Amino acid sequence: MTGFVTLLQKELLRFFKVSLQTILAPIVATLLYLLIFFHVLSAHVEVYPDIAYTQFLIPGLIMMAIVQNAFANSSSSLIQSKMSGNIVFVLLSPLSYQEIFFAYILASVVRGLVVGTGVLLITLFFFEIPLHYPQWAILFAVIGSSMLGALGLLAGISAEKVDQMAAFQNFIILPLTLLSGVFYTVQSLPAIWQHFSQLNPFFYVIDGFRYGFLGVSEVSPYTSLFVVTICFLLIALITIQVLKTGYKLRN
Repeated sequence: MTGFVTLLQKELLRFFKVSLQTILAPIVATLLYLLIFFHVLSAHVEVYPDIAYTQFLIPGLIMMAIVQNAFANSSSSLIQSKMSGNIVFVLLSPLSYQEIFFAYILASVVRGLVVGTGVLLITLFFFEIPLHYPQWAILFAVIGSSMLGALGLLAGISAEKVDQMAAFQNFIILPLTLLSGVFYTVQSLPAIWQHFSQLNPFFYVIDGFRYGFLGVSEVSPYTSLFVVTICFLLIALITIQVLKTGYKLRN
């Protein structure tokens, strides 16, 4: 396990060394979302009976920060390694592809959870946030960040330039996140958009995580857990297979 631990430590140090950019900046950005929507909509929107809009919004924003930073961690690490050429040292090491995969994923989970915890701790100073089922919240935070970490790893392998990675994040990850019910309930949408939202795996991540806080959800948490788990396993299998082939890594 020495090689696995060493690679994991390297990935953790990579983002902790620049924590102003990788941790503090996402926390501030998420809090700005909260500040704007709190002042604009809190007095006008009621999503669930006896639940303030702010209480509905905060878990969604926390989960949005978690998944976006999990994706950014693995994708940026791999694309930087490819561009600098030091990815060869990882490929030449006596590490299995599974160890390489899980080292990157675990580092992504840690970064996502650190950012999400930071947002939660700060919001607790200003708002009262219920936490009915913490085990569900933790479970969805871990598996959701794992899924986005694996997707980030796959995107980092596929991309050849930084602008390609930025396009992947801006045109795929960001829209799927914002259209997953972070700021609204999917049930409030027209029927056709409800069907489209239910095809979005990010919706199940957000909804399941929010269930841990509020105790209510639009879909059964077991259904959400099943969908997110299947998505993670599929992405993980594809990513490990791509790592084995050396696609866009060995040339």
